[in-house]
Amino acid sequence: MSKSKPPLGSLISTHGISPVYLQRAAIVAVLSFLFFLAGLLFFSMQRSIGYFILATGFLVVYIFTMIGWVMQKKNVVSLYENGITYRKFASTWSDLKSVTSSAEAGISLTKNDGESIIIPKSTSDLDSIAVAIRKHLS
Repeated sequence: MSKSKPPLGSLISTHGISPVYLQRAAIVAVLSFLFFLAGLLFFSMQRSIGYFILATGFLVVYIFTMIGWVMQKKNVVSLYENGITYRKFASTWSDLKSVTSSAEAGISLTKNDGESIIIPKSTSDLDSIAVAIRKHLS
């Protein structure tokens, strides 16, 4: 049985993953793909199984980096007039019980019914999200 999303009003802002984390993933993806191609080139010249295994390892790193990148694109925090959503978590401001914020962990939200979620520190503009939540809760 799916839970219905509470009426949250109009959208104020959205916050995806921080560009710093996207840039790191892009660098890893590009480098691992280049090393994969170089491994295949050396394998085709030398016919050594070691180069094939090395190229396969870089291909695996590339594939997992791209999967992680696509999965992180779904992690969007949306602030509305009357509430907040993150992944499958949706809450009105009046339903929030507690909010804690730390530089190491991110923002932890707990609803009155006990449901909780942590918005990770990899989210873009985390400080403004915390300020907006506290403004609406006070």
